[in-house]
Amino acid sequence: MELQDKILNTLERAFAELFDHQVQSQDLALQPTRKEFEGTFTFVVFPFLKFTKLNPEASGNKLGEYLVAHCDEVKSFNVVKGFLNLSVNESSWMNVFQQLYLNEKLGQLPSNGQKVMVEYSSPNTNKPLHLGHLRNNFLGFAVSQILEANGYEVIKANLVNDRGIHICKSMVAYKHFGNDETPDSSGLKGDHLAGKYYVIFDKAYKKQIAELQAEGQTEEEAKKNAPLILEAQEMLRLWEAEDKDVVALWKKMNSWVYEGFDVTYKKMGVDFDKFYYESDTYLLGKNIVEEGLEKGVFFKKENGSVWVDLSEEGLDEKLVLRGDGTSVYITQDMGTADLKYNDFKINKSVYVVGNEQDYHFDVLFKIMRKLGRPYGDGLYHLSYGMVDLPTGKMKSREGTVVDADDLIQEMIDTAESHTKELGKIDGFSIEEANALYETLGLGALKYFLLKVDPKKRMLFNPQESIEFQGNTGPFIQYSHARIASILRKASQIGVDYSTSGFEGLEQLDPAERDLIVMLNDFEKKLKLAADEFSPAVIAQYMFDLAKEYNRFYAELPIFNESDQKVQSFRIALSYLTAKTIKTGMRLLGINVPDRM
Repeated sequence: MELQDKILNTLERAFAELFDHQVQSQDLALQPTRKEFEGTFTFVVFPFLKFTKLNPEASGNKLGEYLVAHCDEVKSFNVVKGFLNLSVNESSWMNVFQQLYLNEKLGQLPSNGQKVMVEYSSPNTNKPLHLGHLRNNFLGFAVSQILEANGYEVIKANLVNDRGIHICKSMVAYKHFGNDETPDSSGLKGDHLAGKYYVIFDKAYKKQIAELQAEGQTEEEAKKNAPLILEAQEMLRLWEAEDKDVVALWKKMNSWVYEGFDVTYKKMGVDFDKFYYESDTYLLGKNIVEEGLEKGVFFKKENGSVWVDLSEEGLDEKLVLRGDGTSVYITQDMGTADLKYNDFKINKSVYVVGNEQDYHFDVLFKIMRKLGRPYGDGLYHLSYGMVDLPTGKMKSREGTVVDADDLIQEMIDTAESHTKELGKIDGFSIEEANALYETLGLGALKYFLLKVDPKKRMLFNPQESIEFQGNTGPFIQYSHARIASILRKASQIGVDYSTSGFEGLEQLDPAERDLIVMLNDFEKKLKLAADEFSPAVIAQYMFDLAKEYNRFYAELPIFNESDQKVQSFRIALSYLTAKTIKTGMRLLGINVPDRM
């Protein structure tokens, strides 16, 4: 970034000396010059014409002449309408390259003294993780890695939804139809076993509804009066009353689910620093309601219910406590927000939750800010779109969900058949080949789910994601393996690609320069990904970098290059590219192989 900073600082002086106008360098920006024009960076002069009092071309020419005269890094310029295109001299690019090459902390910015909690996963303990959870977990983990790389201290949290009517449905079904089945006796993972009974409950419940309708009840009446739903509601009441038998069944089934989740999380390559459980937090928040009433932030209605008026914030009135004194979701979430802050004194709190909860989090954050919470301005909802499959929408109750474990295994199997078909495992042992299939399968899955802007709904196509060409994880992984092969060969034949190997080299080929320009963008992309809470920024950069390297590789010889300094430099350039790819993909939670 030092090169751009020098140019921007010179531009700041140019405005002061040429146009008697003070403009801060941080208010100026350079962008990459479009491929059809000559130059590396472009400065857009249109926003500054009111200060220059000149037409766009004259303004650009004056600034360009000043930069060439006062900034050693700028060797020439051209102006196209209001766009000032700047060409940087070769030695400056070599300096940039050397700084990047010698940077031992590539992809890790200094500490900023800020603490951030990223809450993701948030599973229900009545079913296994599914495709939607995969996007959630991969997003949460990648955002955590990206924020950490930007100097934050990150706490990865998981708020487990381990109580409520949906949990009781699985418990009721198990009580009626379980016959003391266990994960061991059934051969099922614990989370799959609980999910099985959630589906059984739904089928039996629908059957009871149909029977009651046949007896003359309306559908609405039948849904309320079906014996199974009444039993589930009673079980929830007994759980809240800490009934010994109900709590014992709840603990037993939940323990099975947690064991199953642990296996899936490990396979996915995600982890957590802190677990919160809804069973511990669902009564929190009532003291905050009292505080809000005292501060005049909340108000009571005649029936005793407590509300907040958010009409000044563009919303409406929102219930925060029922008239009978029982909590609603927002009550609990207010309490949990305070609990997180009290536990870790965080500056920011990121909630990775699907976009169907946009309104809920808008309300929660506005309430906490009205209450004057010190972390209020740092609350952020990383809202993401749902994941669809070519076969359509998923429904847990009906057992039509795409199970996370099954999909991961399917991706690994697909990677295996695809890799064998392309003959990319010559000389691999069985263990090495299996490790490669897992690396490719998971890489394909994670990259495909992360390359799309989180806010967008997406269609997941397993077959497309595993391709070795195009914007896919395997394409980037294969690019890394290609470079690793080059580096192995360089070591075998004794090429010195440390800085001493190409000392004094100043002339650069355009393909070499373009690759350095792109490598120099990594830190900027890293900051942008953190600012936007978007791993898609890093994913797109990884693809662009791999493409740029493959263009460089296709256009320029490496081992057939006769000039030793040039050969050494191209291998060093390859090394830095591989290091950047490995670092960037690690931020996405993706491993890259050294051999393929």
